[in-house]
Amino acid sequence: MLVSAAFLASGCASTIIDSAKMEAAVKANMERSQHQKVASVDCPSDQKVQTGANFVCTIEFSNGMHATSTWEIRNKDADVKIVGFKKTE
Repeated sequence: MLVSAAFLASGCASTIIDSAKMEAAVKANMERSQHQKVASVDCPSDQKVQTGANFVCTIEFSNGMHATSTWEIRNKDADVKIVGFKKTE
């Protein structure tokens, strides 16, 4: 799945992923793909937009299950693709 995670300018030379938009996209993706209601999502708030970089978001489902999802930044427009999903204890 390819998601567009809008980015924000930060300083004069770098951009970062908009973590609030990314968290909303992860929530929607997980509820759709896992058929479970998501209680919360936490993605890094300082992830620089660098093509090929990966970052991890943590997910808590309403039923108490926890998971992580790994995302790859596909391009300078901050389009991201899920590259991993793992249920955790």
